[in-house]
Amino acid sequence: MSPLRTHFSSTARQLSPVISKAPLTGRFGGLVKAFARFAPPLLVLAFAPAFHLNPPAETPGQKSLRSLTTIQLVDVADKAGLDFQHFSGSPEKKYILESMSGGVAWIDYDRDGWPDLYLVNGGRWEELVEGKRSVSNALYRNNRNGTFANVTQLAGVGNTRWGMGVAAGDYDNDGWPDLYVCNYGPNTLYRNNGDGTFSDVTERSKTGDARWSVSAAFADYDGDGWLDLYVANSVKFDYKNPFPMNCHYRGIIVQCGPLGLPTDPDILYRNNRDGTFSDVTAKAGLAGVPPSYGLGVVWIDYDNDGDPDLYVANDQMPNFLFQNQGNGTFKEVGLVSGVSYNDDGVAQGSMGVDFGDYDRDGLLDLFVTNFSDDHNTLYRNLGNGVFRDMSRAADLVFPSWQMVGWGTAFCDINHDGWEDIFAVNGHVFPQVDNYEIGTRFYERPQYFENLRNGKFREVPAAVKAKPGSSRGAAFADFDNDGDIDVAVNNLDGKPWLLRNDGGSQSGHRLMLALEGVRTNRSAIGVRVTVETSDGKQIREVRGGSSYQSTSDFRTHFGLGTQSVVKTLSVRWTDGKIQKFENVRANRHYKLKQGGTLE
Repeated sequence: MSPLRTHFSSTARQLSPVISKAPLTGRFGGLVKAFARFAPPLLVLAFAPAFHLNPPAETPGQKSLRSLTTIQLVDVADKAGLDFQHFSGSPEKKYILESMSGGVAWIDYDRDGWPDLYLVNGGRWEELVEGKRSVSNALYRNNRNGTFANVTQLAGVGNTRWGMGVAAGDYDNDGWPDLYVCNYGPNTLYRNNGDGTFSDVTERSKTGDARWSVSAAFADYDGDGWLDLYVANSVKFDYKNPFPMNCHYRGIIVQCGPLGLPTDPDILYRNNRDGTFSDVTAKAGLAGVPPSYGLGVVWIDYDNDGDPDLYVANDQMPNFLFQNQGNGTFKEVGLVSGVSYNDDGVAQGSMGVDFGDYDRDGLLDLFVTNFSDDHNTLYRNLGNGVFRDMSRAADLVFPSWQMVGWGTAFCDINHDGWEDIFAVNGHVFPQVDNYEIGTRFYERPQYFENLRNGKFREVPAAVKAKPGSSRGAAFADFDNDGDIDVAVNNLDGKPWLLRNDGGSQSGHRLMLALEGVRTNRSAIGVRVTVETSDGKQIREVRGGSSYQSTSDFRTHFGLGTQSVVKTLSVRWTDGKIQKFENVRANRHYKLKQGGTLE
């Protein structure tokens, strides 16, 4: 969200945000920034990439793996029957609370093999003040024909509070995925009863964190076979005495925050395996970091040691990378790993986050979406616990400069075997529409095609959706045609359901649904590796990522021209590995731990 650009605005920034905020390289930053005061911005940014590590070189044969058809991500939400309407306070967005909702989750709650959709709603300001609630979250059951049915009331998951994000996972290992909703006020844990309904078990589970929680994610951090839960909290915000709307963004009066507002610490819940959780934040070594404005959260095994690590995107404060020590504790290594700040040593306004092996070197890389007058950041995993900011070398600076980025993911949209990047955008200040400053409140989503040489290119024509002020984004093959689609929750608007038209014809693919037996039933944290004649790819199942969102638990691989997977390897969270040889492409497979591919 907004840095205290909202509190302070320099003359240089008002005259030229590109010059005043250009993230020029660390080693020669002082020299280049001094030059930037006098040189045209385009010349400076063209000069800056020379100081970065070279991107991975394209290997022989990569150029032949181009898309076979044109990809189109088409909004079919209306046709699909998604009649959801998001609400979040006043049109003016006077207070920071009104700008942050809402999450989205793909959850196959009825276990029929077709992903269902959960959308989180915000609230009306006057109802918050009066203690009322007319706004509801929504659960849509997949009808398996391209349409959805609203089953919110039947399922009992409407939520009674101002909603933010949502995480999904089978916390009680009964085989049915559950929902955890982050709120302004006590959060809500919904237990899936297995009969199409859910029960609010917040009080019994002891997970009703009463602070302003933004995002959450499930993972089995201690390897006991039961899902634990991390919750990212934001500012201490009192709706009865909110900070007045008297701050400035580039000379425009806007809402205040987050800088200047008090923070609340995050929380780690350990699963007690009896339907309850315990706050182990301090015991696990996570309380040693300063409370920050937490937004995006993702668990991932970035160091390839077999246990889940944790990355937290903080707004205008250093981001956290908690390395799992394998003994129930964590060590914060963001600074020494190079992922707390960008390459200029600047803490960015970070929102959305995801990991993926974009260069296919067997190491999971990191992508973070950020505020405008800045750029989204791509960190390449160099191994040995070290990352490098490759945003400029990857050609990702200019396309994201005026955007305010939120939900995001690495995913192979075009099935060429290389993970692309998708990100949604939307400003937090409606007031920017009254001025010609190069940015708007409603912004377009962005699809960045992986060029297989360390670079990406935006393909604007591929996304067919009207601009919006988007927040959460979640990814799934909702129509089971073999390619990845995207659901997006838009602030004060209708959702997008971006159906991938062309992906399933662009190249071969494979999808795998996993079920744990000795490990957590959702298989969250399981790593899948596929090897073809073209190389290896890796994916991990996640119980929350992007911004406030949870994607389909099924792992998806584009395979390009390869119709057979030479080796498919599944590393379960207990360390056991299953391997399968000569697996046919273009199928949806199921695997129960210890069993065979179906």
